[in-house]
Amino acid sequence: MKPLVSGRARRWPRPLMLVLLTLFGALQARAQTRATLTGTVQTAAGAAVEFATVTLHRPDSVVVKTEFSDEKGAFRFEQVPAGRYLVSTAQVGFVRRWTGPVELPAAGLALPVIALQASGATALKEVTVVGQKPLFERQADRTVVNVEGSTLAAGNTSLDVLARSPGVTVDGNDNLALRGKQGLLVLIDGKRQPMRGTELADYLRALPADQLKSIELITNPPAKYDAQGGAGIIAINLKKDQRQGTNGSVNAAYGRGYYGKFNGGLSMNHKQKDLNLFGSYSYANRNGLAKLDIHRDFYAAQDGGQRRLIGSSDQVNRLYPESISNSFKVGADYNLSEKTVVGAVLTGLDSRIVRMPGTNFTTLYAADGTVRDRYAGTLHRSFSSPNGAANLNFKHTFAPDSAGSAELTADADYARYRTSRLQDVTTVYALSGLPTKLVNSDQRGTLTIQSAKADYTRPLTKEARLEAGTKFSRVSSDNDVRFDNTVEGVRTPDLNLSNRFTYDERISAAYLNFNRSFGKLSAQAGLRGEQTAATGRQVVGDSSFSRRYFQLFPSASLKQTLNDRHEVSVSLSRRIDRPSYSQLNPFRVIVDPTTFGSGNPNLRPQTSYNIELNHTFKQKFTTGLSYSNTRNPIIDVVQPETDSTVLSTHVNLGRQHYYALTLTAPVEVAKWWTVYNNGVFYYNRFTGALAGTALNRGRMAYTLSSNSTFTFGKGWSAEVNGMYQSREQYGFFDLRPNGQLSLGVQKAVWDRKGTLKLNATDILFTNKTRAISAYDNYVERFYQRGDQRIVTLAFSYRFGNDKLAPSRRRSGGAEDEKRRAGGQ
Repeated sequence: MKPLVSGRARRWPRPLMLVLLTLFGALQARAQTRATLTGTVQTAAGAAVEFATVTLHRPDSVVVKTEFSDEKGAFRFEQVPAGRYLVSTAQVGFVRRWTGPVELPAAGLALPVIALQASGATALKEVTVVGQKPLFERQADRTVVNVEGSTLAAGNTSLDVLARSPGVTVDGNDNLALRGKQGLLVLIDGKRQPMRGTELADYLRALPADQLKSIELITNPPAKYDAQGGAGIIAINLKKDQRQGTNGSVNAAYGRGYYGKFNGGLSMNHKQKDLNLFGSYSYANRNGLAKLDIHRDFYAAQDGGQRRLIGSSDQVNRLYPESISNSFKVGADYNLSEKTVVGAVLTGLDSRIVRMPGTNFTTLYAADGTVRDRYAGTLHRSFSSPNGAANLNFKHTFAPDSAGSAELTADADYARYRTSRLQDVTTVYALSGLPTKLVNSDQRGTLTIQSAKADYTRPLTKEARLEAGTKFSRVSSDNDVRFDNTVEGVRTPDLNLSNRFTYDERISAAYLNFNRSFGKLSAQAGLRGEQTAATGRQVVGDSSFSRRYFQLFPSASLKQTLNDRHEVSVSLSRRIDRPSYSQLNPFRVIVDPTTFGSGNPNLRPQTSYNIELNHTFKQKFTTGLSYSNTRNPIIDVVQPETDSTVLSTHVNLGRQHYYALTLTAPVEVAKWWTVYNNGVFYYNRFTGALAGTALNRGRMAYTLSSNSTFTFGKGWSAEVNGMYQSREQYGFFDLRPNGQLSLGVQKAVWDRKGTLKLNATDILFTNKTRAISAYDNYVERFYQRGDQRIVTLAFSYRFGNDKLAPSRRRSGGAEDEKRRAGGQ
């Protein structure tokens, strides 16, 4: 088969290329500089202060990032834009210390020792750790959601937390979108997740939010990241305890919507000298409800360009899933020397839908509205997906020279996912006289991921830094599905639907990234090259395809500090979205008696060209303008096959044009009340054709979100989160408005070692999906709602070493203490 993408990278659109050449020619620079700031916290007597809260501020005191010092008193801020900052250091029992303003160059900066003075007439003998990061942090190229400690995360899933993050939406088909754009790369602890759509959503539903440390929403990633993800990257970071000695935590939560939901977990950590051992386990049991109502109209063309109604149908679907998940993580870090760290991590997640009974009632109508037939269907489904992954990592910091210290990191990963789907669909025909039919399906699959990468960072001068790296990855999948039909007690194999599909994809990549600062101007430019080779084969029909192509992905950005109040930046990038293995899988799946699902082996990758302009006022309020031009956008469609059945699949359209205005406004209403507001106003236009229907549709839409955090004192705090998504157009789907309002309250107990949380999600019961999908010969209207209005009570308790004595060993340089796990 002819390759679907040429072996040569496609050219950039001329306007974007002219912008790039102008920026490079005028400034001889290469994009926005990011640097590392390190330091050490000690007492006046010279002892290390562990768990000091170190906060990086803009010159007007607005918070940029927060970190905690380790057992040596060392702290480290990574990936910070070069510029001017203040640093505040606080710890219970000590007077808060302000440092700066300091100028952070591109090569990074090591601060002098920060010495804290004990409060009161005498120093405290012991210090108890108290610290909390803000829920949302806006950085130069990303928004960070600090999930750890959030009231609204308790008892919920990772998907629930994502859906309440600024600019993130989840549609009725479980597709994730960031600022109105689909096509995201999801990383968990730096590892790319190969799943999309429902498979990815099911994985995130099985991952309790209590395991999350933070979520990073990156809209225009630099060349260091995989080029996958035209809409950007969602990087999920799991918790890792850095406390000295032996310690841990336990948590449990129970929630109730239509049905009950329970989850609990345990984490342990032992850190002593050069060795750090850690492990965690989580269990979840969630019962739910899914409602889906569908109305379909089927048309035929007639003379004069008019269309004629030939039939309709109404469907009422109910599913009652009961899911159980078990997950674990164990690992170790070891300091071979003060400058070299090695680590290993094993993770596992066993996600099962132990049973999912369901019902389907379908009524078919003739063109004149009379009833043609009625179906009554019962469904019994089960699903299991045990998976495991292993990681080996290495990090070495070279001896510093006049420019700074070079750094080398390496990772090797292996992951294996297995799936098993069993389904029985029984259909009773009320009027047609057809005999009752039972369809059994058994689908089993294996997905294997192997990857290795190395990254090297080298300061060239105090103002310039070079980054280079290489990566190889291989994804192999093998899926086998068997169908049997039972009619009047006779069971026969269905050879038309039974099939086997294998897929193998290999990607080799290398990149260069250059950073340079020119006073108040910082610049960065990168170039990434990726060679892709993929083959797919289905046994039935003995058909296969292969693709081989090389593409270049340039990226660049500039940032100019105009004065203490105004900063402007511009970034450009080219990115790609390759179809997932499941989107290419040609298997037909029976959703109900009139609905089938299938992949599309003819899908081509979509490529996008992105430009973004941002303005920051008073280091606080951000306004952003962005545009992207996507070729061959991949979208979900529902196509009619007969006058009563449809096929849900994926296709390429011609183009997608995306324009957006993003507003971010963090406001401190009072010392005890902070509000983070985010608004995205965007316009999506799609062009192309499908099944004889020409498409040239677009619509203005917006997403608004606001999160209030209240701190009342005496251990009491609360959160209120609201989101509204307006009507929008995405491909052939016209999606109607929806929103949600959630709130939570928490109380710290038992000397702040325990936390009791109560939260309620979607309290107005407005988080639902309503949409219309319209073609020349077919119109579908559907309404979908899940078990999302839930009240949850949760409790967590930390035990072990929470305190430190001033006589603890003295700190070394911050660059000598390296923390690393799971590729983070």
